[in-house]
Amino acid sequence: MPVQRLSKEALQKILRGHVKEETTCVIKFYSNTCHLCHNLQEYYQDLADDGDYSDLHFFAFNIDDSPRAERLLNFNGVPTISLVKTGGTKPKVRILPDPEEPNDLTWYKTSEIKQFIEKEK
Repeated sequence: MPVQRLSKEALQKILRGHVKEETTCVIKFYSNTCHLCHNLQEYYQDLADDGDYSDLHFFAFNIDDSPRAERLLNFNGVPTISLVKTGGTKPKVRILPDPEEPNDLTWYKTSEIKQFIEKEK
């Protein structure tokens, strides 16, 4: 399944609880000027294509479209991976913590993202 790019309006809809269906969204926050974000793109797409995660929706959001997203969700810098569960009055938002030993090319290791998804989904 391809990673879908989220607009500012679509992100707001998810975060404000306007999505009534119970679903789990994985969102990669990135910036056009972040080389780590660009390097992570292929690995993130591989996760979206993995049959083990066919019940999840994978999105990407460019924080250049809404710099307030970083402050609103309380994370520092990109790339950042978030998991959002919708379907209630207030969505449950989880942020993957910064790695203890960041990967020099992609920041997160694929295994760290997989562990986060398994723990939070």
